[in-house]
Amino acid sequence: MAGFLKKLFGKERDEEMAQVKVAVIYYSSTGTNYEMAKWAEEGAKQAGAEVKLLRVPETAPEEAIEQNEAWKKHLEDTKGVTEVNLDDLEWADAYIFSVPTRFGNVPAQFKNFVDTTGGLWFEGKLINKVVSAMSSAMNSHGGQEATIKNLYTTMMHWGAIIAPPGYSDQSVFTAGGNPYGTSVTVDQDGNMQEDVKDAVMHQAKRTATVAQWVKAGQEG
Repeated sequence: MAGFLKKLFGKERDEEMAQVKVAVIYYSSTGTNYEMAKWAEEGAKQAGAEVKLLRVPETAPEEAIEQNEAWKKHLEDTKGVTEVNLDDLEWADAYIFSVPTRFGNVPAQFKNFVDTTGGLWFEGKLINKVVSAMSSAMNSHGGQEATIKNLYTTMMHWGAIIAPPGYSDQSVFTAGGNPYGTSVTVDQDGNMQEDVKDAVMHQAKRTATVAQWVKAGQEG
């Protein structure tokens, strides 16, 4: 224990050892969760993490996207963002997910990606990854909390370590007080109704910090 604490808090701490790798993984049809993911990327970097911003591949039919101008525009605007793959999950020490709610659950696009992780799960490569999640919906009781909790259920099967924000900072209350993960309400025009930027950044910093503790403990 003494050696662990020295590495974690002492002057001789190995900074390279303590730096964590964070994958910020999002799905967004019109931009809300992309914006939240970018804030999370910023927060994790401020905490000293190496960060990848990654998008879940779009699997919706092209004809459905063509009928929604905002969806079509966002997909075109973000086509340069790297798509997540299984190597990214193995690379990262921690994951921050941001997804919209679909009837209280995660979008099919995100579920489709998660369903490809069976090989990593079988090999035990997802165990002890630190995980935190965020969500959005078009009304204040639209399933944000249920979506995050359903996502966390999958992470329990992975053997991941869930790091929710809880009520660990005033920004959580300012953003609406969701202890499971930052969530936001979006109006018909795509405007966020709550001020969640600080809460997102706090959640990202907290996730990176918890991942630092886990990594230091494993290497100690």
